[in-house]
Amino acid sequence: MTTPSTIPAVRFRAVARHFGEVRAVDSVDLDIAEGEFFAMLGPSGSGKTTCLRLIAGFEQPSAGTIEIFGEHAEGVPPYRRNVNTVFQDYALFPHMSVAENVAYALMVRGVGKAERLAKANEMLALVKLANFGARKPAQLSGGQRQRVALARALINHPKVLLLDEPLGALDLKLREQMQVELKTLQRSLGITFVFVTHDQGEALSMADRVAVFNAGRIVQVGRPEEVYERPATRFVADFVGGSNVIEPEAATRLRLPAGAWSIRPEKITLSATGNGPLGRVESLQYQGAQRRYVVAVGPDRLSVVTAAGTTAFTPGASVHVDWPADAPTRLEG
Repeated sequence: MTTPSTIPAVRFRAVARHFGEVRAVDSVDLDIAEGEFFAMLGPSGSGKTTCLRLIAGFEQPSAGTIEIFGEHAEGVPPYRRNVNTVFQDYALFPHMSVAENVAYALMVRGVGKAERLAKANEMLALVKLANFGARKPAQLSGGQRQRVALARALINHPKVLLLDEPLGALDLKLREQMQVELKTLQRSLGITFVFVTHDQGEALSMADRVAVFNAGRIVQVGRPEEVYERPATRFVADFVGGSNVIEPEAATRLRLPAGAWSIRPEKITLSATGNGPLGRVESLQYQGAQRRYVVAVGPDRLSVVTAAGTTAFTPGASVHVDWPADAPTRLEG
């Protein structure tokens, strides 16, 4: 693995992309480091996929500048950028074999058949499909087709690999397996990965850093634990993992300083004889490894998650709600 340079792999400065009156991307500033696994996280329509398409060259900015390893990318066509994209639908050629799909980019460049098939087999071995080259895509599972798409994207050794919701079509167990494999592959190759997803769990478990998008803007950038533990805004607190957003008028009732606050459900403890505000259990959901409660504290409602091995409280029970002093995070807006 090479030593990362000080030049960002991708740099956005005041980048905007407008479609008529719609501001899909609105004045985004962003640096993505070389060798970083970077996630763009947000709901549908938040601007994350448009940013990915701007890096790829499928869209051009309405304003601002984009640099890829220090070189301006505005107006540069996709095939002249040292980036490649993996799509959610894989976009494999059904009439070609797996090896031919992987080698397609080399064929377009005029690389001889023997050389391109040899390189394709190397890539297939890298993604654990060494003996699948002769098969057709229809003979593969969803996870295997995803690996083929990865191998095809990597065969030209791009400096930046763009992944547009690549695991969205997979079932939960396979998606979790591919998350581990993608992260392992990225670490071994040292390539910059830019991963677009609306799935908070994917972003938190895979990325070195996460940018949270909302309404065309980045509302917070940081390491996964920073974004989760210290959300900057109400939107981040609610979107990333779910949180108790406590409005200023409720803060005093819950013995918090003035202002708006976020407290993660798992940070709250329940007890029959605690020191915190007294509440009443409204509902309980048993979820295997954990229990999820809704607790009413006067007019306020708190979501609480406890481990399955802790004391259980039935609906209607009186409980005290407590949390560590560092659990609440003040929200900016």
